[in-house]
Amino acid sequence: MGKQIPYDTLDEAINCIMNKIAMKEASESEDIKAIIEETIFQLPMYQTYSLVEKGAIAKVLFHRMCAYDVLQPLLEEREVTEIMCNGYNNIFVERYGVLQKTDVSFSDAQHYRALLQRIAADVNRKIDFSSPIVDARLTDGSRVNIVLNPVAINGPILTIRKFSKRAYSLEDLQSMDSLSDDGLKILRTAVQNRQNIFISGGTGSGKTTLLNALCKEIDEVERIITIEDSAEITIEGIENVVTLEKRNANLEGVGEISIAELIRTALRMRPDRIIVGEIRGAEAIDMLQAMNTGHSGSISTGHANNTLDMLRRIETMVLSGLEIPVDAIRQQISSAIDIVVHTERLKNGQRRIASIDRLIGHDKEGFMLESVVTKGRT
Repeated sequence: MGKQIPYDTLDEAINCIMNKIAMKEASESEDIKAIIEETIFQLPMYQTYSLVEKGAIAKVLFHRMCAYDVLQPLLEEREVTEIMCNGYNNIFVERYGVLQKTDVSFSDAQHYRALLQRIAADVNRKIDFSSPIVDARLTDGSRVNIVLNPVAINGPILTIRKFSKRAYSLEDLQSMDSLSDDGLKILRTAVQNRQNIFISGGTGSGKTTLLNALCKEIDEVERIITIEDSAEITIEGIENVVTLEKRNANLEGVGEISIAELIRTALRMRPDRIIVGEIRGAEAIDMLQAMNTGHSGSISTGHANNTLDMLRRIETMVLSGLEIPVDAIRQQISSAIDIVVHTERLKNGQRRIASIDRLIGHDKEGFMLESVVTKGRT
């Protein structure tokens, strides 16, 4: 666009538009769009702008009033998988697994904070000095995290991980060199034979993508219960699916429903398989008990550097919630988990299945794994 838009004129335009919206009792997006365009063409301050420039101004106003402001074009860009705002004028994105700094910025810190408050309000959360962290899901399924200063020294910080609208299959992962031929056969057989699978990996390594691909291999007649912090699991081709999502405490600090509670609830819902998006704490024992009590074929994920570290982390998680002998915990884990898959993200941004291990037992030294070499090509 030729001319720079003065942001103070946008605020003046918004006031005019809000008055018209109130008068016409408009609530639909298309009606609001029409009012915005009509106002832009009427306001004297925009009369020197061309038709193209007025259209661009109308779009900016619509994004500010009804969407996610200057971040909306990034959210709509298919190649962008993550948006990271380190303050109002230091915004990064991830494209094809590579971090890039953008030329996008908010007009000032107040403009930026207004969006953060609106996001928090949209997800029914409070964000202020007493509650400086928000972790929630947007209406499109994208995961949002907000951290205010002084917790974030250079904050406020906003991170949005976009929801993938496509659920990849194992064949897709194979074609992208993320999974070898042998790995595909092993994982497909594991799902079909109702083996319990645990996926480990770092942040952004493709754990949820692999989980969704494994879910495509489940028989369509089964009843599936999914349990997540933020709903990201996509199950296609199966009608009998129940989606449960953790609930955070409300503004008064009550009403929280944990992953552990949801797992226990799922056991009473006659599931064939229970799919838990991520295990992070004491709910690990509930997941293990579900796997050990007739719900074979269940799948879950967790953060770790490798498969052995993942098993040790599960052990630690269980210990954090129960005081039982370590050997008893290892017995539970060894009986519950059949296959551990580790995912990783390479420096070039590519995600791949780094290893698939069979958990064959445990001894005094720890867990015994049988490795299958299944790396995708680097």
